[in-house]
Amino acid sequence: MPSAFFLRICRIFLLSAVLGAGSAMAQPKDLPRLFDARERIARPDLSGLARLRFLTTVDFPPFNFIDQSGKLSGFHVDLAREICRELEIEAKCQIQAVTYPELMPALEQGQGEAIAAGISVTSELRQRFAFSRAFMQLPARFVVNTKAAPAITGPADLAQRPVGVVSGTIHEAMLKAFFPELEAKGFSDRDSLLSALREGAVAAAFSDGMQLSFWVSGSLAGGCCAVIEGSYFSQRFLGEGLTIMNRKAEPALTQAIDHALLALSRSGRLEEIYLRYFPNGIY
Repeated sequence: MPSAFFLRICRIFLLSAVLGAGSAMAQPKDLPRLFDARERIARPDLSGLARLRFLTTVDFPPFNFIDQSGKLSGFHVDLAREICRELEIEAKCQIQAVTYPELMPALEQGQGEAIAAGISVTSELRQRFAFSRAFMQLPARFVVNTKAAPAITGPADLAQRPVGVVSGTIHEAMLKAFFPELEAKGFSDRDSLLSALREGAVAAAFSDGMQLSFWVSGSLAGGCCAVIEGSYFSQRFLGEGLTIMNRKAEPALTQAIDHALLALSRSGRLEEIYLRYFPNGIY
C-alpha cells in the first residue's frame, strides 16, 4: 500500500502542475549529468528481442503514479518510453504496474524484462540482477523557516541553531558526518520534523531534497519555508542513484539501456523529462 506521505506528495505534485511553481522555490537548476560527454556506448543488436516490458509501481510519485485521468504516469514511465524510442523498438515496448513486493519476483519469472521503480542498488542485489548506469541522483538538502530565521543562506549560518532530522535515518548519519559542527535535533518521524520546522521550533531541517522541494510548495508548509542553496550527494549514505534493473543473463539489454540513457542525457531529452515532473527543481 502507498504511504500516506507519498500520497500527499502525489497530490502536491498534481496541484503544482495545475497552479504552477510555488513562490518559495528558487529557479530550477539543471539536472546533473552523470555521463561523460566524451563517452561512447555501442548500441547492441536487439533484433532478437521479442519484447521490452518495463515493470513499475503506482506509489512513488512523481516517478510512478496514476494521474487524474486514471493513466499510469510519471518520470519513470516517460523515461521508459524515451528509451524505447531511442532504441527504435517502440512496437516492442510495454509498461506494466505491479505492487512493489511483486517487482523482483516478476522480473525473475520473466513477466517483464526491466524494472523502473527506484529500487536502491545494493551489493546483494548486484549478485542477482544487472543494473544500468545511474541516470539521476536524489540529493540531501537543507530547508529553513524563512520567517523564524530569515538570514540563513547556507549551513554556516546554522551554527548555534538546532537542525532537525529524523532519528535513525541515513540523513541523520549524513548530517553528522558532513556537518559535525551543527547541532542535530532528532525527531521520531518526518511529519513531526516538518511540523516543528513550520512552527519555528527548529531553524532548519535536513532531509531528502525531492521530498522537501514538494513540501515547501504545498499547503502543509503554509509558505513558511524555503530550500536553501546547496545539494549534497554521497554514495555511502544515499546510494548510487536511480537505475534500471534487469536480469544478469541479458547483458546486451543492459548495454542497450545504457546506450539510450547516454543518448538521452546528451540530447537534453532526459532533462526535459526531469523538468516536466520537477518544475521547481530538486538541486
